[in-house]
Amino acid sequence: MALQYPLRPANRFRLLADGDRFIPEMLAAIAGAQHYVFIETYLCESGQLMGRIIDALETACRRAVSVCMMLDDFGALHLHQSDRERLLHAGVHLHFYNPLRFGPLHRNLHRNHRKLLTVDGRLAFTGGAGLTDDFDPQARPQDWWHDIVVAVEGPCVNDLQHSFVRIWRRSGGDATQLPRLIPALPHEPGGSARLLLHESGRREILGELFERIRHARQRVLIHVAYFVPPHALLVALRRAARRGVAVHLILPGTKTDHGSARFAGRRHYGRLLRAGVRIHEYTPRFTHTKLTICDDWVCLGSANLDHWTLRWNLEANLGIEDTDCLDAALRTFRDDLSQTDEIILRKWRERSRWERLRERFWGEVSVWLARRSYRLGLRDPRRYPAFQRRS
Repeated sequence: MALQYPLRPANRFRLLADGDRFIPEMLAAIAGAQHYVFIETYLCESGQLMGRIIDALETACRRAVSVCMMLDDFGALHLHQSDRERLLHAGVHLHFYNPLRFGPLHRNLHRNHRKLLTVDGRLAFTGGAGLTDDFDPQARPQDWWHDIVVAVEGPCVNDLQHSFVRIWRRSGGDATQLPRLIPALPHEPGGSARLLLHESGRREILGELFERIRHARQRVLIHVAYFVPPHALLVALRRAARRGVAVHLILPGTKTDHGSARFAGRRHYGRLLRAGVRIHEYTPRFTHTKLTICDDWVCLGSANLDHWTLRWNLEANLGIEDTDCLDAALRTFRDDLSQTDEIILRKWRERSRWERLRERFWGEVSVWLARRSYRLGLRDPRRYPAFQRRS
């Protein structure tokens, strides 16, 4: 399957780890907007961070900046009506993706899980963080969530803003509210990147990840918040480790917002450990990160490795080929690795019967959900299109 967007050269990337870095940068970008701001996100809740975002957008609208904000209807359930009215009163064009409604359940399961901010065609941000106090160390000084956002300048911004416009229109947004796009300029010297999507039968993110793991020769480093991958990806990870590739997984420890997903994923630990995959659980706080490094390729964005990403959600990642970005990603991964507890096979075999029971239970629930989605016709039950080789 041909990828929707090509590899774009001449981009500049900056990795921003944690909200005390990416939140001020995003607010500054909005404050510097002269023409338009596009915001697309899943989690959006009223609180201190959202108050700061709304203040910045109100100020931008007073400067005659066009602001288009696309929120997932389910992810924005805790955005209070008063905040919605503030946005609309300020002049923000507010659009909710797939409003919840009565009817077949699977219609409500399709969610927009992407996280994008683009400003004036010159700067964009993408990663895993939503607009909630959970990501803001100012609002949650003890238990804020760990996450990584990448700031991008260059031609990739064109693809990110084009993708925003396309989803806005296809999901029923008012096309007359969209401003005329400003083309992004090359950033020299710079690296290359490709926008990878999950949408409308396209499973580019996992397909590219699968290919990168298959051909990895040095390292496969994955730091992800939800790890309930398909069998084909588990096989690829085990085979990579057996041929001598350094395969490391950083996954959430006991501090997680979905214990069921953690236990569903932990049922795979034994086979991975026996193949030589090294598994580390992040201990300081909940990690919401979605970072992958395969040899010299870095992938960042909104996609997890679970059934929701595979079958239900709209997702967007950047696959980056850039020396500076690679160095920053490796430093970040190593720093995170120093804050983990490694799972050793011997100790893993000694875990309690209660832990094994929970892993088996949630594992069976996960398998049932996957099979159920097939029966609903959301995926071809005979194969994984995402893992087919590209022509």
